[in-house]
Amino acid sequence: MSKIAVIIVSWNSGTLLRKCLSSLQKQTFQEFRTIVIHNGEFDDSLVSAQSALESAEIICLGENKGFAGGNNVAAQLVKDKECDWIALLNPDAFPEPDWLDNLLKATINYPEYSFFGSRLVVANNPKLLDGVGDAYHTSGLVWRRGHGSTAIDSYAEPEEIFSPCAAAALYHKDAFLDVGGFDEDYFCYVEDVDLGFRMRLAGYRCLYVPDAVVAHVGSASTGQHSDFSVYHGHRNIVWTYIKNMPSVLFWIYLPQHLILNISSIIWFALLGQGRVILNAKIDAIKGIPAMLKKRKAIQRTRKVKSLDIRGIMDKGLLAPLELFRLRNKIANFVNKVVISG
Repeated sequence: MSKIAVIIVSWNSGTLLRKCLSSLQKQTFQEFRTIVIHNGEFDDSLVSAQSALESAEIICLGENKGFAGGNNVAAQLVKDKECDWIALLNPDAFPEPDWLDNLLKATINYPEYSFFGSRLVVANNPKLLDGVGDAYHTSGLVWRRGHGSTAIDSYAEPEEIFSPCAAAALYHKDAFLDVGGFDEDYFCYVEDVDLGFRMRLAGYRCLYVPDAVVAHVGSASTGQHSDFSVYHGHRNIVWTYIKNMPSVLFWIYLPQHLILNISSIIWFALLGQGRVILNAKIDAIKGIPAMLKKRKAIQRTRKVKSLDIRGIMDKGLLAPLELFRLRNKIANFVNKVVISG
């Protein structure tokens, strides 16, 4: 069976990293190499974490290269090694013992797929789904499919998805490197969707694996809906659309994309994050020349038809409105839990 390199990018992860490594130590499939890329200087928390999995290789970068840069560093380390698959795992993600085993079985049972998504459940409430892969709307909006759903028995069958959430995902190493890995200009947020988009344009396909279960805290280091996450997420949404959307679809759905960005500015302004969202969109515009340059290379090597890409996208006109409603519902639910607790 193929060997795997499990890559964990750590920053301000505290005790979560130790718990993550402990879950890897319990995997039923053990023929894997673990590389922890720490976006900072060495500290005592890393010593404690490594005691949970002594074989883990911990590399301190001395600076914060973000999720994108950290994963790319690790991918280069295994580029020429005896390893066919790269498994990405967040330090706040804790896989079930058969996680790697089930992902590898999927690669054998579905050889036409080159990257795979896990079934994420909320760490402190495993009866609540955190996500079953990432969706990409024709407007450029992205979200985790099934996020916040209490229908834990839904999404029970393997199915093709747009891309996996990189908090717990498996990529064929050659496919990952073929498209150049993550775009380091993104730093973090939406970088996994951008990677998935580019892989799809290159002809690779993604499968959701329902029995590859991982408990996920989510935004443990940066904070959910923090200024940091809003800025990077909404800047990178624009860049992903500009770089990857095939020309015909680009112009057809550009009005949707513009409406999405205007709506986002209004939405976050009402939430008191107006300056953050404006900065995100201004910097997105400033970065357009660089993204257009990348677009030329991406579209020049595209191997799939525009209609095939459109077929895997979410196209519902009301989907963005429904997502905003769902996010508000989840936020209210979380607030009630915090207050009652």
